[in-house]
Amino acid sequence: MQKILVANRGEIAVRIIRACMQEGIETVAVYSTADKDALHVQLADDAVCIGGPNSTDSYLNMKNILTAAVSTGADAIHPGFGFLSENAKFARLCEEFGIVFIGPNADVIDKMGNKSKAREMMVKAKVPVVPGSDGAVESVYAGIIVAKEVGYPVLIKASAGGGGRGMRVAESEDEFKKAFEMAQLEAKNAFGDDTMYIERFVKDPKHIEFQILADKYGNVIHLGERDCSVQRRNQKVVEEAPCGIISKDLRDKMGEAAVNAAKFVGYENAGTIEFLLSGEEFFFIEMNTRIQVEHPVTEMITGIDIVKEQIKIASGKKLSISQEEVKFNGHSIECRINAENPKLNFRPNAGEIKLLHIPGGFGLRFDSAIYQGYKIPPFYDSMIGKLIVHAETREAAIKKMRVAIEEIIIEGVEHNLAFCYAIINSDEFAKGVFNTGFIPKHIDRLLETKI
Repeated sequence: MQKILVANRGEIAVRIIRACMQEGIETVAVYSTADKDALHVQLADDAVCIGGPNSTDSYLNMKNILTAAVSTGADAIHPGFGFLSENAKFARLCEEFGIVFIGPNADVIDKMGNKSKAREMMVKAKVPVVPGSDGAVESVYAGIIVAKEVGYPVLIKASAGGGGRGMRVAESEDEFKKAFEMAQLEAKNAFGDDTMYIERFVKDPKHIEFQILADKYGNVIHLGERDCSVQRRNQKVVEEAPCGIISKDLRDKMGEAAVNAAKFVGYENAGTIEFLLSGEEFFFIEMNTRIQVEHPVTEMITGIDIVKEQIKIASGKKLSISQEEVKFNGHSIECRINAENPKLNFRPNAGEIKLLHIPGGFGLRFDSAIYQGYKIPPFYDSMIGKLIVHAETREAAIKKMRVAIEEIIIEGVEHNLAFCYAIINSDEFAKGVFNTGFIPKHIDRLLETKI
């Protein structure tokens, strides 16, 4: 692999380009007119403007991206996360153009991207799933029948969903019809697919995901779990690895289930199997067929560069490490830094970074694409960076994150650092007893905290 086009923007594009630079691989950045001064454009060996500021005109424009790849002689495309990273059509087009798609093949993306189909496959693979409909439900009335069988409350989910969109909870039959129609409309607008399915609503579980790596030769390993339970509206805010309350036996069981899931679908490259954990029970909820935003915490505790592994796997190389050789060292925590105003319902806040100071020191990492003087465009996701720490123990990692947030300075735009600081300093987080209901339950208290 000689030249990789990075079909993304922001911190993940910078992350991928840096990994390629370290491997001696040339890179091509693509950018919208709004991103002409972006850091990923400046770091890459070559850069091609692919359209206007709206994602549909640029980062979702398959024709323009593939044209850029062909014209620059790129032999592979890394999609990062978001945008086209889980788009089976794009993966197929890459194959047709003779360009390596750094990720799983299109058929697997199709299978696992559709949540109702993925659920059916996991049942066949004997991976525990949340009780619910056997595949998609055809109508609101069919959904009501399933909900009665499963028992309320139920979760109505879009088969093609992601990021919390196309998802509603119905506490009773009286609420079901409205919730179903709202979720279906949102799914249609977001994904162009209003197919829905039903699951029992597991109240306030932990959200645990397992990172897996799989090569073209049937070798599959997991790199342990991440606790992603600190969420607001199904969007992760703070992640950590490992989970502070999972025993070795439970980790082994969940890890084995994750590996079996990946093997059953013939998975290749990096991926994530997501579970809900309630007590000692765990249930498959979905597979992300791409690299995750929170991959750094896994890298910090394993010493494995997941992006480099993706590139090696896509190049046809076997996994260089066995499951027995995967070692977990210490504890890592990540805070997602967003340009938003938490006190105004987390409203996104574009603008110029007028002052930026990043803390340093052993076991601290800042993944970002911002720099002093950079103007954040208003067209994309509000995440502007990820602050990651690593220490020997969870307690030490919490202290290190606290100090890092106290030191970091980002001026010119509103951000959520104080909100993250409140989470890290809460008793619930310190004890590891939080779940997905933590932020909604304590939102008022969390918003009062100052750094």
